[in-house]
Amino acid sequence: MHSANPIIRRKSRQIWVGKVAVGGDAPISVQSMTNTETCDVDATVAQIQAIANAGADIVRVSVPSMEAAEAFKAIRAKVDVPLVADIHFDHRIALAVAEYGVDCLRINPGNIGRIAKVKEVIASARDKGIPIRIGVNAGSIGKELQRKYGEPTAEALVESAMNHVDLLDKFDYPDFKVSVKASDVFMAVDAYTLLATKIDQPLHLGITEAGGLRNGTVKSAIGLGLLLRQGIGDTIRISLAADPVQEVKVGFDILKSLKLRSNGINFIACPSCSRQNFDVISTVNALEERLEDVRQAMDVAIIGCVVNGPGEAREADVGLTGASPNNLIYLDGKPNHKVGNTEFIDHLEQVIRTKAEQLSTAAAKAESQLIAKDTGS
Repeated sequence: MHSANPIIRRKSRQIWVGKVAVGGDAPISVQSMTNTETCDVDATVAQIQAIANAGADIVRVSVPSMEAAEAFKAIRAKVDVPLVADIHFDHRIALAVAEYGVDCLRINPGNIGRIAKVKEVIASARDKGIPIRIGVNAGSIGKELQRKYGEPTAEALVESAMNHVDLLDKFDYPDFKVSVKASDVFMAVDAYTLLATKIDQPLHLGITEAGGLRNGTVKSAIGLGLLLRQGIGDTIRISLAADPVQEVKVGFDILKSLKLRSNGINFIACPSCSRQNFDVISTVNALEERLEDVRQAMDVAIIGCVVNGPGEAREADVGLTGASPNNLIYLDGKPNHKVGNTEFIDHLEQVIRTKAEQLSTAAAKAESQLIAKDTGS
């Protein structure tokens, strides 16, 4: 019932951000970033936990001061999810959070200061096995490159990134990933496409400052979709002026649509019309809200009438097709039983949860059998 994924991913060097592999054959990871005041430890921990509960693999925290670095130490002790520290200008902050258990350092080597300071940060990262993320944004291109190119361009972004890469190469430190973000979709896509030909390190994708929830989602889906379809990208962050939890949801939705990653239910629903035999829109909205906690990958089709309903239901793990006088529920592509229009959402929720548990159990059993086969036990 599930078609093969036609995307062939770019081969990249694998690094580890805490317990999460990035690059190589690892699944594309989804990140978000806290927007709380880092020194407010309780608020930041609560937000990190909410982001992790939404399925995020990695969470980034801004650490702009030594006071924030001390707060980061307390935060690190309270959460298990891999943490990236976002650091600019002061190399002492990077050295501090490296001691406090950070899983990745997001820096621009060019704004850390003298080469000796960069070398000190790299030495600490090497000693503790901490990867580095080089982050280049169109809005913060250096003055020399601004003069050379006149304005931000894809080529300027890549040259800026490669200047930083050359610095890490100088000190023989290959454990890094790179981002070249822009708010302009075409600039970002062109920059990542060019950069992908120059290095073999993992690429962190994003359309920076994409906008609010709706506009930012559209821009990110288009930009990242164009790149991911080419096999470019190892980890993603959706930059929205919205709750960071929404960034995680959008990120997984993009990956699910390209069959690159699964995180919960993939709802297939019609836009509804006068043929519908139940209120499709309210049904889908209710089920999405109720079933947010389900992490098992599965397809659920909610179609309001018999024109497309049976066809979509036959391709889904669970399907609901509108019919008169009763709607029809499909399981594994086959008609199973009928349900009326009165309070059927509770029933359908339970059907979906039961199927999710069955799929999860089957997947765990298959994995254990594979492990047993590999170990010869």
